[in-house]
Amino acid sequence: MASSISLLLFLSSSLLLHSYFQYAEAQPAVVADGLSWSFYNSSCPNLESIVRKQLKKVFKNDIGQAAGLLRLHFHDCFVQGCDGSVLLDGSASGPSEQTAPPNLSLRAEAFKIIDDLRRRVHKKCGGVVSCADILALASRDSIFLSGGPDYNVPLGRRDGLDFATIAATLANLPAPSSNTTTLLESLGTKGFTATDVVALSGGHTIGIGHCSSFTGRLYPNQDPIMDKTFARNLKTICPAPNSSNTTQLDLRSPDVFDNKYYVDLMNRQGLFTSDQDLYQDSRTRGIVTSFAVNQTIFFENFVTAVVKMSQLNVLTGAQGEIRANCSARNSGSLLLSPVVVAGEEKELRWAV
Repeated sequence: MASSISLLLFLSSSLLLHSYFQYAEAQPAVVADGLSWSFYNSSCPNLESIVRKQLKKVFKNDIGQAAGLLRLHFHDCFVQGCDGSVLLDGSASGPSEQTAPPNLSLRAEAFKIIDDLRRRVHKKCGGVVSCADILALASRDSIFLSGGPDYNVPLGRRDGLDFATIAATLANLPAPSSNTTTLLESLGTKGFTATDVVALSGGHTIGIGHCSSFTGRLYPNQDPIMDKTFARNLKTICPAPNSSNTTQLDLRSPDVFDNKYYVDLMNRQGLFTSDQDLYQDSRTRGIVTSFAVNQTIFFENFVTAVVKMSQLNVLTGAQGEIRANCSARNSGSLLLSPVVVAGEEKELRWAV
């Protein structure tokens, strides 16, 4: 009976598809100054094949790591830009971004995978590829190797020299309890449209959520919007507000990057408030529906949004550095590192 109701809800909403397409017109990517689609063609022509080949092996053993890498990239870019700062360990100057509450659940293995990729790339090409670029490529391959779209990534990022404060991290990563207004306002300041916000939220089609991120919807009173059967099952997994268990973010296809996340929302089975409210809010409901009934539309808009996100406040040229270890700034206040510009190795410059 429940499945019949879900199907009817889905089919009836699909009748509105034509009117919703106006929200879902993907825009061509704009490349930030200093980045290029062919940045490493001369200095590291095998870069992308090195990363993808290794990640195929990693995901064959544990596909769950794909979501971990994707989330790591999101949490890096949204705070102070895609500069690999989330990868840095703390130092005498203060605690790292990793100690901020939103980052405590980042997968430890994801950090190890990125530095292993850095080691493989630097062994082949020398220290010309930044950790920030490797993270951007790993995120792209996590999406593709999980069943999502393949796309080109503009490259040329440099690694940041410092990490954001805990306060800045908290201010730039909306909590799972956030409503749509909070999401639109927070990401709007970074140049994202409502369609971008809904598309990027689709990253929750893979991965897991911790009970502490959504038990506020179960206890002491159940969120009336949540599907009752879904809520009952969640209470089994999280029998108390302080439960430390986890569950899949996408009920229907938890390890596949597809559009089923949006079907979940239409059936009131979104895990976080920040997820479900996208369907409840009239400003984004139509976008959710268009993605739920047409995966191609979702993929096109996701690529547009994630490529835009991957270029937030990037460091390029002589800014930053190319880390020899993704978790630590290079030793010394000044370091000699090759600056690669648009695929060509230029003369060595001093980079702080």
